[in-house]
Amino acid sequence: MEQIERWFNNLRIAKRSTQKTEDLTYLLDIDCLKSLTGQSNQLVAVSCSNHSVRVYNKQTLTLVQQFQGHSAPISGIRFAQTSGQLLYSASCDGTVKCWDVRSSSTNAVQTYKGYPNNAFISFDISCNDLVICAGTEKIEDAFMVFWDARSGTNVDSSGGREPLGVYSETHNNDITQVRFHPSNPNMVASGSTDGLVNIFDISQETEDDALLATCNSDSSVSFVEWSGKEQKQIFCITYDGGFFLWDLAHLHSDEPITLVKIQDAKETLKFDSGNLDYLIGGFYHEKAEKLFVLGGTHVGKLHFLNCDADGLAHMHTLQDGHSATVRAFYWNSEDNSLLTCGEDAQLFLWKPNATETTTEKKTSMKLPSDVHRKMRVHSKNAYKSKK
Repeated sequence: MEQIERWFNNLRIAKRSTQKTEDLTYLLDIDCLKSLTGQSNQLVAVSCSNHSVRVYNKQTLTLVQQFQGHSAPISGIRFAQTSGQLLYSASCDGTVKCWDVRSSSTNAVQTYKGYPNNAFISFDISCNDLVICAGTEKIEDAFMVFWDARSGTNVDSSGGREPLGVYSETHNNDITQVRFHPSNPNMVASGSTDGLVNIFDISQETEDDALLATCNSDSSVSFVEWSGKEQKQIFCITYDGGFFLWDLAHLHSDEPITLVKIQDAKETLKFDSGNLDYLIGGFYHEKAEKLFVLGGTHVGKLHFLNCDADGLAHMHTLQDGHSATVRAFYWNSEDNSLLTCGEDAQLFLWKPNATETTTEKKTSMKLPSDVHRKMRVHSKNAYKSKK
């Protein structure tokens, strides 16, 4: 544990993206292109509140490419797992788009279309890049929509890709999270504002047969991720600061599947380095075999939290970086680096014992009225596009 604490304690800002001072664009989600053989320039993608996707060089945080093709808020971005050039984005405009980050063209190379009135507020792609799944806001019903990601399949007359089908019976409200298993392409988890986290085996023929487990958080789910050795555990974070960890290996035994249950971490966690306003997400560190959770404050502090059988405990606080709510992060276990972005329009790369070459500190780009802005918008009227 001492080595783990040193990893976090030694993190310093190595690079920051450069933005125009008048740019008030929130950075909402982040993903990093995995290291592939023969590929030297690792890329970072962020989604922005102006409906665009920006791609940066990870080491320098210089802007490489920008894609502007969605007509409503972007709800998530994911790099392909097996390709070094494809990036996917899902949007409340009812489409998932695929971009070629190595091409000079800024047009989407593929568009995956939903059904009428679909507004996608979550999505993911399987670890073998064969299946895309997106969760919708509830408009009469809430759907998990599936596509075959391979080229040349289910193409309509306009060249768009039509869905393979939907799951519609296991959630009764907005599906805010979709997360495929890191190594099993047939397993996918979903989270919803109905409080449920569902686990599916999509190789089964029907939705009823596919549903393996249902875990209840009793609150609106904001984040879902796999954890533990061989990723046999799953955890969720709720919009009101709840944290839940379940062990799926105990589904068919007499052992309880709930390992940790915290209704409001903001109330239970007290530490010297300041308050906790919200939980952002978490990650399982395979080398350390530990689950860590990141929380924050609305003035930009970041809290590393350790998860064990007793719950969550404070480990370290990063400050003097962001000046507003942090919306997303990406932890790289290979070099113990951290990427963070948020509502101050800034993207940071943190590395152990780093020294930032540019000492100029940016002032807050935060609008005062937005300090308590919700982490995600669910009202369709707010982003309904004009046809």
